[in-house]
Amino acid sequence: MSSSSFDKIDMFCHVLPAKFKEILLERTPQTSYYYEADSIRPALWDPDIRLKLMDRIEGLRQVLSAGLPPVEYVAPPTDARDLARMCNDEMAELVNKYPERFPAAIACLPLNDIDASLRETERAIKELNFKGIQIFTSINGKPLDSAEFLPLYEIMAKYDLPVWIHPVKDRSVPDYPTEAMSKYGLFLAFSWPYETTLAMGRLVFSGVLEKFPNLTFITHHCGGMLPAFYKRVALIPPKVMTGDVQGLTTWPLEYFQRFYADTVMGGNTAALMAGYSFFGADHLLFATDYPYPGGAAQSDLAVEAVIKSIEAMQITDEEKIKIFSKNAKRLLKLS
Repeated sequence: MSSSSFDKIDMFCHVLPAKFKEILLERTPQTSYYYEADSIRPALWDPDIRLKLMDRIEGLRQVLSAGLPPVEYVAPPTDARDLARMCNDEMAELVNKYPERFPAAIACLPLNDIDASLRETERAIKELNFKGIQIFTSINGKPLDSAEFLPLYEIMAKYDLPVWIHPVKDRSVPDYPTEAMSKYGLFLAFSWPYETTLAMGRLVFSGVLEKFPNLTFITHHCGGMLPAFYKRVALIPPKVMTGDVQGLTTWPLEYFQRFYADTVMGGNTAALMAGYSFFGADHLLFATDYPYPGGAAQSDLAVEAVIKSIEAMQITDEEKIKIFSKNAKRLLKLS
């Protein structure tokens, strides 16, 4: 069966709604990777461009989330609150205007103000009918297992809706302490998957997943390094873990397998098969990272490459349907 007949719900793609984009980019340093990446991709703020893509690819729908940078990266708490609210209101307008194209959106939060983030989460879910929230692999340098973020996880566990984790590291953060910045774009190629894997490990070993057993996290780039390197978890010496691991009641890998992973691997079927081997078909989600991969000229081709990479997986059509849409419908409670 050809996937052209399948529903396809893109679970990790991005927008910068027009009003929000103008203010966000005004605040973003022009030396930042985020400024560079956003400025050349009009599909982020022009809905007509992405609607043409959806007209061409049968069954394609998108769950909307804000593009980078995080609002807390460029704005103090008071301004971040206003920016997040503006972004969410504009995304809600898109969902309401094109419900057949955009079945849901997930909330942008001012994560440098946790109380405001809790209020905005409640508003987005109750008033805007959003289906989750987006956070980042670190929050202005703070790890995701920091105690201040636990109330946010408690709310999401209560609503039984997912938390999307997006990697974040700008070129201004050096790879070596003797240098001033990351060189050659390696932060983007390799640091982001590592940041994702590290964040997952912190959520596991700190006991966050133990504390909130029904909490759902969605990870970018097929779970980062985990599908290839999960056996290295067993190599951590017990003495290193002693005193740090918080009340885990089962083997750590079982917690890691509770994460969901997307298909943003640049069209690499072998990498997807590794993700399938670790997470299983029930925990893989079709996603494209649209419109970032490929730049302004190639982003449509990048979407098609992801679709083809799933089509080429040596799995059943039933499992492909789960990856393309069935798992998304279950997590987001979509009909």
